[in-house]
Amino acid sequence: MCLSRRYDNEHPFLKVFPMKTILFRLMICLCLPSAMLSAGSLVAGSETTMQSPGNLHSATLKVSDAGEISYSVSWKGKAILGDSLLGFQFDKNTSYTKGFQLIRAAEPKTVDTTWKPVAAERSEIPDRYIEYLFSFRNVTAAVPRMDLAFRLYDEGVAFRYVFPKENNPETIVISGEVSEFAFLGDWPCWAVYSAQGEYKQVALREVRPGCERPLLVEIPGGPAVSIGEAGLVDFARMKFQPVPGKPNTLAAILGSDVKITTPYATPWRFVMVADRPGQLVERNYLLKNLNEPCAIEDTSWIKPGKVIREVTLTTVGGKACVDFAVERGIQYIEFDAGWYGREDDDASDATSVTLDERRSRGPLDLQEVIRYADEKGIGVLLYVNRQALERQLDDLLPLFQQWGVKGIKYGFVQVGSQEWTAWLYEAVAKSSKYRMMIDVHDEYRTTGWERTYPNLLTVEGIRGNEEMPSSEHNCITALTRTLCGPGDYTHCWYTTRIKTTHAHQLASAIVFFSPFQFVYWYDRPQMYQGEPELDFWKPMPTIWDETRVLHDQVGELVTMARRTDNEWYVGTLNAKQKRTLEIPLDFLKPGMTYTATVHTDAAPDGSKPFEVKSEKLTVDSRSKISVTMADNGGAAIHFVPQ
Repeated sequence: MCLSRRYDNEHPFLKVFPMKTILFRLMICLCLPSAMLSAGSLVAGSETTMQSPGNLHSATLKVSDAGEISYSVSWKGKAILGDSLLGFQFDKNTSYTKGFQLIRAAEPKTVDTTWKPVAAERSEIPDRYIEYLFSFRNVTAAVPRMDLAFRLYDEGVAFRYVFPKENNPETIVISGEVSEFAFLGDWPCWAVYSAQGEYKQVALREVRPGCERPLLVEIPGGPAVSIGEAGLVDFARMKFQPVPGKPNTLAAILGSDVKITTPYATPWRFVMVADRPGQLVERNYLLKNLNEPCAIEDTSWIKPGKVIREVTLTTVGGKACVDFAVERGIQYIEFDAGWYGREDDDASDATSVTLDERRSRGPLDLQEVIRYADEKGIGVLLYVNRQALERQLDDLLPLFQQWGVKGIKYGFVQVGSQEWTAWLYEAVAKSSKYRMMIDVHDEYRTTGWERTYPNLLTVEGIRGNEEMPSSEHNCITALTRTLCGPGDYTHCWYTTRIKTTHAHQLASAIVFFSPFQFVYWYDRPQMYQGEPELDFWKPMPTIWDETRVLHDQVGELVTMARRTDNEWYVGTLNAKQKRTLEIPLDFLKPGMTYTATVHTDAAPDGSKPFEVKSEKLTVDSRSKISVTMADNGGAAIHFVPQ
């Protein structure tokens, strides 16, 4: 059992202080303020309110006369969620939502610190919250004890369930989770039903079972709300489903039954609220904060970078990719499916180089390519399908380390159930012991535990260029899917199948964060024709010191500004209409002059989607840059101090 999911009654932030003294009882009678919680302040038919450190978020916890526990959430004094039921189902038929009595409450604990991630959208992350813990008993249930932990941040509200060992069965089987999110209006939201699916704007009443997380809800006139899951390690994945008879209310739906051993703490469920969707994206570090600190002592070997995919599966093609990577500022090449046989065949052996003849006739001397790449300062990544990973991971890790491989791209991993959630977590943890960086592809979305194992550099779970999304969909994805962290979008250039302009593709590598950033996805080194605008990708980093969202009209327009050291990169994606946009530069350092290299659509009327107009400007923080973009276009700008 992973330590991050275990519950320790002596944890300094969760230590329970039972109400024992007469003085404490007298204090309750004197009506303590909500920040000083006590068992006596939350009895059947009563409620208590919790606050975030800056009082932006508040949550009210209630116990009804029937012993039902519910919570509600407000932001800046505005009600966001109404009374939302909490609890579980056991053994498919046994409801665990009534009959609760509060037996004790912890003294609230305030945490105010910062930490430095290994590979993220910002170099320093604030972790500031007040944590509240409530201990309940249920005299009518087979599981007599349950605790509720709440963390209130200015960025959002999070809660999880804790099953102590005390008075509980050693093993508990959970067949369903009742956690509700009762919105106070039939507000528009952006629903998708698979991790790589197509987002659609629907009213809350139209959400169907199996809606993905995180979910963005836009309240007309503001604010923007996101609900989701963080800290998923060895539990079943959560999605959302409507609650019959409760308008505008969504509840958790689990990917499988869950079997836990007490003591145990579930993943976190969160509610984030901000003035606008872009602010939610700026604060998506909340998911990382709800995970355990880094478990890798030495992270110096974890090196993010750009990647080009090698698909000829030949020695000549591999070396050509290496040479192209050196020339174009790319740090890694990746051998994709087929290098060890058919990826979907259980007989394929990933400890050997045996080509899938449907993809390549070779020859491929993989170790020679790795040697050549290492000589040139380029790393090699290998794709391995889940069928080989499940059978051979313990053999592959030491072997790949011996070969000099730098990382593995996990393909088609199984997701949803508790079994495969736990398997993936352990697979990433094992890989760290052999200094393997990981990219998990297909239907998986992270819930922030790349904080714990930062060798998990990126995941797919995004509708990227494998599906050739429209510019409109990219402008949705950039403000929805990105709420849960890195997404391996796979950027293209030469393929004519893309539905956007080249300027849009340049900018997408800024908008879609991924520490392993795949570029030239459907392209080959021999296609390169020396286009000067591609110099934008050459020095571009893949991790950032600071991130700001300047424009955030979901489905229409998004602009992100990202800084590394003193250089800034700005990416704008446009959709639906030709647009002239004025970009304020007040994010630049005051008093410093910059050279801005601006790449925009050569023909804003859309007649030349694969041509880019480039110009250099001298600017400072008081300047504004005006760009005109096609209805599927964009703009990419690089700022360098003079």
